[in-house]
Amino acid sequence: MPSNSTRQTLARQWELLTLLPSKAPGLSAACLQEQLKTAGYTVSKRTIERDLIDLSRQFPVQCNDKGIPYGWYWMAGASSKIPSISVSDALTLQLLEGSLSTLIPSHMLKTLEPRFQQAKSKLQSLSAEIPAAAWVNKVAYVQPEFQLLAPEVSEYCLEAIQDALLYQRRVDCTYYAAHKDREYQLTLNPLALVQRGQVTYLIATAEPFDDIRQYALHRFRNAQILEDSALAPEDFELQNYLQSGAMQFGEPATLKVEAWINSGLARLLRETPISADMQLVADADGFNMTATVNNSWELQWWILSHSGSIQIRKPKKLRDNITQRLTSALEMHRQ
Repeated sequence: MPSNSTRQTLARQWELLTLLPSKAPGLSAACLQEQLKTAGYTVSKRTIERDLIDLSRQFPVQCNDKGIPYGWYWMAGASSKIPSISVSDALTLQLLEGSLSTLIPSHMLKTLEPRFQQAKSKLQSLSAEIPAAAWVNKVAYVQPEFQLLAPEVSEYCLEAIQDALLYQRRVDCTYYAAHKDREYQLTLNPLALVQRGQVTYLIATAEPFDDIRQYALHRFRNAQILEDSALAPEDFELQNYLQSGAMQFGEPATLKVEAWINSGLARLLRETPISADMQLVADADGFNMTATVNNSWELQWWILSHSGSIQIRKPKKLRDNITQRLTSALEMHRQ
């Protein structure tokens, strides 16, 4: 088994090969030293020069000595696509692996599995010697809300839906509507896949209608790709759709909220405002708040989560809805 220093030298030299450009004038040893430092390898310029000389004896690597500083690059016709992975690439793959599974077509994801394993192995082998390789063990993403387990998605349905989206084909499917507790036979025109927390949604229209809806992937009981081309609304753009607040599950419209909030909630909202135009004006007991927000379920969930700290004044429809839900909850808990 190679020693730690030998293993680190091999890893550094392999990283160095991935940094070399494919043509002259190439990169200088000083430039390569800075790029290696970014990747987690802190060594002297002289060490880099020795590495380059050693590598040029084993690989088709050439030095451009027509001017100072000398540049290093792959010789003409030589492939710089060596089967390696940089520390930064390995970190990126490890951090993204968990969130990629439903958003990348299955057949493409399978081709990435060896790279995921290679990334994991590289970081594990170098974590004791290179601080950057241990970064994946020092960062994490945590959902801000009460954490639910991810639902199970049928691999067969997932692959059919991904292929239909990729090749712009319609999908025949059996879909379970949870709010009505029944299954429907649908023909869908796939438009996009969106991951929202633990749940991935297919954005689509259902024949013969043209309104855009969200279908949770884990509720597909069966899916069959068709030969017919999918029909997309002419004005559909995914980013515009997301910016409209559609994935917050509400009306595609905004409303101006007026409310009273206590000092504790005001301190939180100064750090993380609920809108760009939010304003807080102090009064005797707390603060008067105004903000323009999306009219969504998430808005109501947020208000309910801060019951006792916020009192909605306008609009009346929102105030009445919050009052009704709080009253129902109070009656249920008093029984």
